[in-house]
Amino acid sequence: MAGFSLPYLLSYFMQLLYGLADLFVIGLYDGVASTTAVSIGSQFMHFLTVMIVGLAMGTTVTLARAIGAKNERGASKTIGSSVSLFIAVSVLAAGILLLIIRPIVSVMSTPVEAINGTADYLRICFIGIPFITAYNVIASIFRGIGDSKSPMYFVAVACALNILLDFIFIGSMNMGPAGAALGTTLSQTFSVGISLFYLKRKGLGIRFHKHDLRPDRPTLSTVLKIGTPIALQDGFIQIAFLAITVIANNRGLVDSAAVGIVEKLIGMLFLVPFAMLSTVSTMTAQNIGAGQAERCRLTLKYAVMIAFSYGTLIAILIQFTAEPIVGWFTSDPEVIHAGGQYFRSYVMDTAFAGIHFCLSGYFVAYGYSIVSFIHNVASIILARVPLSYIFSVNFPDTLFPMGLAAPIGSLLSVLICIGFLIRFRKHGKL
Repeated sequence: MAGFSLPYLLSYFMQLLYGLADLFVIGLYDGVASTTAVSIGSQFMHFLTVMIVGLAMGTTVTLARAIGAKNERGASKTIGSSVSLFIAVSVLAAGILLLIIRPIVSVMSTPVEAINGTADYLRICFIGIPFITAYNVIASIFRGIGDSKSPMYFVAVACALNILLDFIFIGSMNMGPAGAALGTTLSQTFSVGISLFYLKRKGLGIRFHKHDLRPDRPTLSTVLKIGTPIALQDGFIQIAFLAITVIANNRGLVDSAAVGIVEKLIGMLFLVPFAMLSTVSTMTAQNIGAGQAERCRLTLKYAVMIAFSYGTLIAILIQFTAEPIVGWFTSDPEVIHAGGQYFRSYVMDTAFAGIHFCLSGYFVAYGYSIVSFIHNVASIILARVPLSYIFSVNFPDTLFPMGLAAPIGSLLSVLICIGFLIRFRKHGKL
């Protein structure tokens, strides 16, 4: 498990560094308005990226099942159909989003001082959507065949390039939020180029032909059946985050910047839960294909233990280090104080989220993606968004109560997942 999950964890960490590097460098050279623009813009881009990754999980699981069953023909069809699907989706999405940039900025309740910077950031990132999609699809294919190391190498090079370009475009050329977006887009494009060059030289170990790029309806149906509920659930989660961002934006520039910074930090701390979700889904899918039911259960057991232990430890440590960590990304004392309040309560989510992420990965591998969709939608509608709003209105002088909405929502998700797990095992479905 460690051999697969550690490279995935490092890959996700380096992807998060894209946004963190943008915030860090913009904080060195520009003011709170630019920091807010980058945090809002990158939050929306994260929303798009996780939906792409969720849809690509359908490719990973379908491919892993074919590999586990030694079905090479099925594996090649999965790869070809997925490539065709994501090319179409990414081009269409980029075209539509470029036409509605201003409405997006308006819906986000972006503070007036950050409107132009946010629009500039999004415009450049939307142009790069096909390359963001291409990287994640290639990564999903590698993970589906059991190789989580190659994507890690690709993104490591891109991450280093992004940091360098941030200092050039933001620091030397004073391009502000547009420079942050340009650095991210160019580095993602470079990462795709490296991965394609690697594929041409090394291959995947699977015989693949051009005619496999012709969409195969049964294969696409399987990929979409698994991936669509995951993409929708991840989309709903990010919509909840965006809703919380809107709530924070309405509290003013300081709280908006504080929430934006903490959201990025939380994303970094969620490395282990995200890695466990991918690890559990891929390893369980391969064991299902190989007929190893007991190994599936052990994979879930150890993943939950790792994720919960990690989350509990992190939640304790942040209680003593919240303000100094927020201070890495801004020198404004008001933002640091507000961010520390929000960080201390929100970080408790790492422990509970680790459990339901592992359970979600387990359900996905068995083809029950709908369970993840159900518990996440319930969490959002019944806890995360309404509680964030209620706490924001009733506690206008502190962000601490508002941060509690996330762990309460995750606790609800855990209870729902456990209920489904008991029910499915009782009826012999797991």
